[in-house]
Amino acid sequence: MPADLPKRILIGRALRSDKLGETLLPKRIALPVFASDALSSVAYAPEEILLTLSLAGASAIHFSWQIGVVVAIVMLAVVASYRQNVHAYPSGGGDYEVATVNHGPKSGLVVASALLVDYILTVAVSTTSGVANVVSAVPALRGHELGLSVILVIVLMGMNLRGVRESGSAFAVPTYAFMFGVIGMVGYGLVRHFVFGSDMPAESSGFHLAATPGNESLAGFALVFLLLKAFSSGCAALTGVEAISNGVPAFRKPKSKNAATTLLMMATIAVAMFMGIIYLAHLTGTQMAEETSQLVGAPADYHQKTALAQISEAVFSNFTPGFYFIASVTGLILVLAANTAFNGFPVLGSILAQDRYLPRQLHTRGDRLAFSNGIILLAGAAILFIVAFDADPNRLIQLYIVGVFVSFNMSQSGMIRHWTRLLKTETDPKQRAHMQRSRAINTFGLIMTSAVLIVVLVTKIGHAWIAIALMVVLFVMMKAIRRHYDRVSTELIAAEEPDDSVLPTRVHAIVLVSKLHKPALRALAYARLARAHTLEAVTVNVDPADTAALRAEWDERGIEVPLKVLDSPYREITGPVLDYVKNLRRSSPRDVVSVYIPEYVVGHWYEHLLHNQSALRLKGRLLFKPGVMVTSVPWQLESSERRKPQKAWSAPGAVRRGEPRHRPSGASESSTGSTAGTVGESAGVPAGNSGGSASGPAGDGPTPLP
Repeated sequence: MPADLPKRILIGRALRSDKLGETLLPKRIALPVFASDALSSVAYAPEEILLTLSLAGASAIHFSWQIGVVVAIVMLAVVASYRQNVHAYPSGGGDYEVATVNHGPKSGLVVASALLVDYILTVAVSTTSGVANVVSAVPALRGHELGLSVILVIVLMGMNLRGVRESGSAFAVPTYAFMFGVIGMVGYGLVRHFVFGSDMPAESSGFHLAATPGNESLAGFALVFLLLKAFSSGCAALTGVEAISNGVPAFRKPKSKNAATTLLMMATIAVAMFMGIIYLAHLTGTQMAEETSQLVGAPADYHQKTALAQISEAVFSNFTPGFYFIASVTGLILVLAANTAFNGFPVLGSILAQDRYLPRQLHTRGDRLAFSNGIILLAGAAILFIVAFDADPNRLIQLYIVGVFVSFNMSQSGMIRHWTRLLKTETDPKQRAHMQRSRAINTFGLIMTSAVLIVVLVTKIGHAWIAIALMVVLFVMMKAIRRHYDRVSTELIAAEEPDDSVLPTRVHAIVLVSKLHKPALRALAYARLARAHTLEAVTVNVDPADTAALRAEWDERGIEVPLKVLDSPYREITGPVLDYVKNLRRSSPRDVVSVYIPEYVVGHWYEHLLHNQSALRLKGRLLFKPGVMVTSVPWQLESSERRKPQKAWSAPGAVRRGEPRHRPSGASESSTGSTAGTVGESAGVPAGNSGGSASGPAGDGPTPLP
């Protein structure tokens, strides 16, 4: 069974790099992939408005639809602004690229840190909200929210590791089902109310919503503050709007046009569903409370369902399958909304890695041409948040919208600078009119998003400081990573260094041996072929009897390479070898010490457990020594996958001439080079540790193998 068979079963066969074009998305798939977060926000954003207004009791609930209208206006303004972004910056950098180009690298890092935090919280909030909706419909699952949320994140990670197109195709049906379900519910509710005059009371409509202590009679500034707080909570509906601008490269051509069209589709559908849910909440008398004690008249054991669950239960009171359909597709879409982050985070991480602000591993595509390392990193970070906040979506959502509105503001102000800069050189009246119109759209978007950001910071600073602190940590970390890569790049530039600083004066070759077996003899032969200035074999005296036997066999075979014995009274191997190498370097600083380590390779993981890792430990220590080169000389055993039995062969004409058939080299004739399988213990040092380096006159030729 191939070693990677489980991996292939989980994520599929590897794709060639030239197949990247086949993974690009048409609009019908791109909509559920990139807009599922924004579309799913309508499932919890109205509830957040109702929860905030509940602090003042029933007297403030009637403000919900006015707040919903303002949120819808802001969403349309932001979407109109981002349609300008995708045309001006289609490379996939999104807000990060806009801010970097127009405001500078530091502003770009601020946006990047905000977006990274927002993507992590998107996964955490979406999965926990989805689980909360499912639990509302299936109370038997109550108490298992944390475990279910973590499992869902892992499942989403696995789906996305299979590739963007595969995950989009899998998630398209639930996303379209959610849109069909919510729009159908709104239409069905309006028909029941206006055509048939049916009453549709929610289960909480019969309760009296009492204000929390201290908020019984809010007026003036206190009431304004409460409404602003409700507005900022409702603006959670805008999260995910920026994902399409970050994912333009994943669209089919024409990329910018398709992305802009998808943005418009998303905004139209999201606003219609958002306002429809708020209006149905008003019709059904749905009430939400921060604490169930506010619901006067509710049973002692009453468990509050989500707003959408109460609305769907009321609208479909005469059609129970409709309620369960809404509950199931809502749970699915809230979980799958995290897929937006699983597409945005790895792409942004790849761009930041390319700019040397994040580890370069994040820029590497996996077997399925997705940025696998970024996907795994996102899943791990989201799980940490879920565990830290006990899978409570109401606590997580308070941290949520700070990052996204920071990026909104930086992006819109950057686009205003972009259009202003182009207008200075553009002379075509038609083009100038287009640019001025685009700048006006971005200006209006900036005004809207700035107002929201101020409101969010004022009303939610008690919770949002965690997200802000995490942004600061990411900003500092990315700056430090960039400094590291810049420092390494400067050190590795050889063009400015004198040529003689690269070339060593002499090379001292050392072969580590513990026994005169085939791996050691192969390493000696290979080292002699390299023709260093000096060559010496080195062993560490851990067991005097074994060392004496090695000396005797060495002399008996007449090996011309001198054998150096290092004393080790405490039976330690690595230390004496490192000290010996250090002394060689100290005596001749411009010389290079080349250490050859013979080691054998086993083919099965369970055989690996039977051997220590002395060679790996020694190599790990030697690599940090300047002027020391380490060469592994592998010896593949019969169990190694690379040592397949080979058939006997005959040279051309050998059979006709009556010459015997020859067999190729067996397991003992393996080629030298880097190890290709599971590395076992070093064949050049005693089991337990590893050893070192030396100098001495080189022999005349390679030692023949037995």
